[in-house]
Amino acid sequence: MQRPYIAWAGLLGFSLYTLATLLTAEQSLLAFGWELMSRPDTAQVVIDLYLMAVLACVWMYRDARKRGRSAVSLWPYFVLTAVFVSVGPLLYIVVNGDRNE
Repeated sequence: MQRPYIAWAGLLGFSLYTLATLLTAEQSLLAFGWELMSRPDTAQVVIDLYLMAVLACVWMYRDARKRGRSAVSLWPYFVLTAVFVSVGPLLYIVVNGDRNE
Protein backbone atom coordinates (compact mmCIF):
# COMPACT_ATOMS: atom_id res chain seq x y z
CA MET A 1 0.00 0.00 0.00
CA GLN A 2 1.35 3.38 -0.99
CA ARG A 3 1.60 6.06 1.64
CA PRO A 4 -0.85 8.87 0.84
CA TYR A 5 1.59 11.76 1.39
CA ILE A 6 -0.28 14.15 -0.87
CA ALA A 7 -3.55 13.41 0.93
CA TRP A 8 -1.82 13.93 4.31
CA ALA A 9 -0.42 17.28 3.17
CA GLY A 10 -3.77 18.37 1.74
CA LEU A 11 -5.67 17.28 4.83
CA LEU A 12 -3.27 18.95 7.23
CA GLY A 13 -2.93 22.19 5.25
CA PHE A 14 -6.61 22.58 4.48
CA SER A 15 -7.72 21.62 7.99
CA LEU A 16 -5.36 24.12 9.61
CA TYR A 17 -6.46 26.84 7.20
CA THR A 18 -10.13 26.01 7.85
CA LEU A 19 -9.59 26.08 11.61
CA ALA A 20 -7.83 29.45 11.43
CA THR A 21 -10.60 30.83 9.23
CA LEU A 22 -13.37 29.59 11.52
CA LEU A 23 -11.64 31.06 14.58
CA THR A 24 -11.22 34.49 12.97
CA ALA A 25 -14.46 34.70 10.96
CA GLU A 26 -16.97 37.39 11.81
CA GLN A 27 -19.92 35.17 10.94
CA SER A 28 -20.96 31.59 11.53
CA LEU A 29 -20.33 28.85 9.01
CA LEU A 30 -24.08 28.63 8.37
CA ALA A 31 -24.38 32.40 7.77
CA PHE A 32 -21.43 32.25 5.39
CA GLY A 33 -23.00 29.38 3.43
CA TRP A 34 -26.34 31.15 3.28
CA GLU A 35 -24.63 34.28 1.96
CA LEU A 36 -22.85 32.27 -0.73
CA MET A 37 -26.14 30.77 -1.89
CA SER A 38 -27.85 34.17 -2.09
CA ARG A 39 -26.08 35.14 -5.34
CA PRO A 40 -26.19 33.14 -8.58
CA ASP A 41 -22.45 33.41 -9.29
CA THR A 42 -21.31 32.13 -5.90
CA ALA A 43 -24.20 29.64 -5.69
CA GLN A 44 -22.91 28.06 -8.92
CA VAL A 45 -19.53 27.43 -7.27
CA VAL A 46 -21.16 25.96 -4.15
CA ILE A 47 -23.40 23.70 -6.24
CA ASP A 48 -20.38 22.56 -8.24
CA LEU A 49 -18.47 21.76 -5.03
CA TYR A 50 -21.35 19.73 -3.65
CA LEU A 51 -21.75 17.80 -6.90
CA MET A 52 -18.10 16.80 -6.51
CA ALA A 53 -18.76 15.98 -2.85
CA VAL A 54 -21.56 13.60 -3.85
CA LEU A 55 -19.23 11.94 -6.37
CA ALA A 56 -16.58 11.58 -3.65
CA CYS A 57 -19.14 9.97 -1.34
CA VAL A 58 -20.11 7.51 -4.09
CA TRP A 59 -16.42 6.69 -4.59
CA MET A 60 -15.87 6.19 -0.83
CA TYR A 61 -18.93 3.94 -0.65
CA ARG A 62 -17.79 1.79 -3.58
CA ASP A 63 -14.24 1.60 -2.24
CA ALA A 64 -15.46 0.60 1.22
CA ARG A 65 -17.67 -2.11 -0.29
CA LYS A 66 -14.66 -3.52 -2.18
CA ARG A 67 -12.79 -3.59 1.13
CA GLY A 68 -15.67 -5.44 2.80
CA ARG A 69 -16.68 -2.54 5.06
CA SER A 70 -20.23 -1.51 5.84
CA ALA A 71 -21.83 1.76 4.81
CA VAL A 72 -22.30 2.62 8.49
CA SER A 73 -18.53 2.95 8.90
CA LEU A 74 -18.58 5.76 6.32
CA TRP A 75 -20.94 8.11 8.16
CA PRO A 76 -18.14 10.16 9.80
CA TYR A 77 -16.57 10.70 6.37
CA PHE A 78 -19.94 11.61 4.83
CA VAL A 79 -20.67 14.14 7.60
CA LEU A 80 -17.23 15.74 7.20
CA THR A 81 -17.79 15.86 3.44
CA ALA A 82 -21.19 17.52 3.91
CA VAL A 83 -19.71 20.23 6.14
CA PHE A 84 -16.17 20.76 4.85
CA VAL A 85 -16.36 19.03 1.41
CA SER A 86 -12.74 17.92 0.86
CA VAL A 87 -11.90 16.96 4.46
CA GLY A 88 -14.01 13.78 4.36
CA PRO A 89 -12.46 12.24 1.23
CA LEU A 90 -8.94 13.33 2.23
CA LEU A 91 -9.33 11.75 5.66
CA TYR A 92 -10.73 8.59 4.05
CA ILE A 93 -7.64 8.31 1.84
CA VAL A 94 -5.29 8.98 4.77
CA VAL A 95 -6.96 6.38 6.99
CA ASN A 96 -7.54 3.71 4.35
CA GLY A 97 -4.59 4.23 2.02
CA ASP A 98 -4.51 4.19 -1.75
CA ARG A 99 -5.70 1.07 -3.55
CA ASN A 100 -4.28 2.18 -6.93
CA GLU A 101 -1.22 -0.02 -6.81
